[in-house]
Amino acid sequence: MDAVDISSLIKTVLLATFAITFLLGAVMQKTGFCSMGAVSDIFIMSSWDRLKQWFLAIGVAIIGFALMSYLGFIDPLKSIYTGTKFLWLSTLVGSTLFGFGMVLASGCGSKTLVRIGGGNLKSIIVFMVLGLSAYMTMKGFLGLIRINTLDSVYIALNTPQDLPSILSPMTGIARNNLHLVLGLLIGFAFIAYALVNKVFWTAENLFAGLFVGLAICAIWWVSGSLGFVAEDPNTLEEVFLTTNSGRMESLSFVAPYAYTLDLLMLYSDTSKVMSLGIVAVIGMISGAACSALLTKTFRWESFRNSEDTANHLVGATLMGFGGVTALGCTVGQGLSGISTLAIGSFLALPGFIFGAYLALRYLQVRLAPNPCS
Repeated sequence: MDAVDISSLIKTVLLATFAITFLLGAVMQKTGFCSMGAVSDIFIMSSWDRLKQWFLAIGVAIIGFALMSYLGFIDPLKSIYTGTKFLWLSTLVGSTLFGFGMVLASGCGSKTLVRIGGGNLKSIIVFMVLGLSAYMTMKGFLGLIRINTLDSVYIALNTPQDLPSILSPMTGIARNNLHLVLGLLIGFAFIAYALVNKVFWTAENLFAGLFVGLAICAIWWVSGSLGFVAEDPNTLEEVFLTTNSGRMESLSFVAPYAYTLDLLMLYSDTSKVMSLGIVAVIGMISGAACSALLTKTFRWESFRNSEDTANHLVGATLMGFGGVTALGCTVGQGLSGISTLAIGSFLALPGFIFGAYLALRYLQVRLAPNPCS
């Protein structure tokens, strides 16, 4: 494949990513899909609908990923989630910190982009602080702390850390076949949990869960199939075009914040180019903004007081550090990662929920009236 074809393919990958995330941003804005909201709804209103939206999306993503892998459209072992080093401590600490932070910052990484599109000025500050914190955790002094402490505790596996790779030698079932079986069983279990109560069966709930799950699958295909080149004419090696990790990627909204800020600040540096993650950030904001304007829900919103400002600054910092440490956010690990059946992602999911619960309890104590006053 010559250079002209590579250039054209890069544009196609980026345009496809923008189209998918534009629609995703609009859907999330219209339906209120939000992982932080899922936990807070249970805590505050005893409503499980948004958690079931999330679980429905997980089930759809798992099944879609398994089917694409079985049919040979993508290679399930070419993502960042299936490495042989199981960073269990980083995953637990990072996901808990991210969950705590997203409550203080009024939403996870994807919700922050949706809120920016809806006119929320607080979320612009969260975006910048989260991106800066993530960058420092990837390449700055926070990264040194992470690598020398949390990342130094891990379990070295003999296989990739996804369930099919781990269980295939034990069961004697070919990994590809086992992945399909496990994907269907686990995916349908998540879907069954979401659909078990017919009260959940509203058009908005079903559409939100299905569309988000399908969007995760679509980006896996764009990254792992459309953007995959078996032999780059420049290096003669395989390459996944436009991904920052150099591997197959789906959606995640922590590291792409950092890469977006990096590109904006150093735009004249020709080595800085648009990537799948950066375009996804732009697509999400654009789609949410269009939806907010069309539905006449766009409105400017700023901080209430100094405590509200402090909460969002601290929350954004925790999300940046926690998201990078956990290898992803509630979308990155909680949807994209889980769709690969990686054990690290299954460990991160309860961490996000537990961290959010702790933060909600903290805010409840802060807002409780002082009997001595």
